[in-house]
Amino acid sequence: MAAVREIGCHITPDVTPSYLGTIRDRTIKKVSGNPDPFRIEKITSNDQALKLTSHVRKYVQSGRNRSEQFRRACLASIVGNAFEFGIKGYDFRYENLPRMIETADHDLAIDDIGLIESLVAKSKNMLLLTDNAGEIAFDKILVEYARQMGAYVVVAVKAAPISNDATMEDANAVGMAETANRVITTGTDSVGLQYEECSKEFVEIYSKSDLIIAKGMAHYETLSEMRLHRPHALMFRVKCGAIANDLAVDLGKNVAFLVKP
Repeated sequence: MAAVREIGCHITPDVTPSYLGTIRDRTIKKVSGNPDPFRIEKITSNDQALKLTSHVRKYVQSGRNRSEQFRRACLASIVGNAFEFGIKGYDFRYENLPRMIETADHDLAIDDIGLIESLVAKSKNMLLLTDNAGEIAFDKILVEYARQMGAYVVVAVKAAPISNDATMEDANAVGMAETANRVITTGTDSVGLQYEECSKEFVEIYSKSDLIIAKGMAHYETLSEMRLHRPHALMFRVKCGAIANDLAVDLGKNVAFLVKP
């Protein structure tokens, strides 16, 4: 009930679901005394994703050329966004991941990957905003390809547990620092990007990036409300009706949506 009351106090006409989700999860952590309610799910997600890494790499590397391999790295990263718990009506099962990877291209409802690839190739500095634990293992492969294309890649995780979002602990679990040029935190534990809460370090890197790749529906919800000054590639799997309706795509579809300022 405490979470419901707290959410009710923050409802305004322009509030985003992600902000309300942040209030909900912070309240649950405070009232329960549990700083990481999804800890077990996150550990399991990382373990399951790492077990699939060789399968994902085989899928990506089987692309006929570097461009198709980059495309497949994007698709695998998007499929990783399926690691989600607590969404009403959404049923996630680890055993479905191999099939989801194989059908990822067919399930792509918004396809700006070609445009995203061209921007990565031109970018000196790229920032990747992670979403979920488990998913971050698939993101690592995308980071690898972006670096091979010449980009200096910074990966940002959450500063503290929120929902099943990746933190530095999850980045370390999948060895992200072995691939990214740098791994930082946003400085906060918000769902999506609550820019006003972010650290000075994060804001400086964000503002100087040539391209931002933002994973997950929560980043779509928050970034679509912001005035953007850099290109943003929004990559996620559609898992709720509100997002599906907003984008006019079906539930369960993949999205690679480039937003230019």
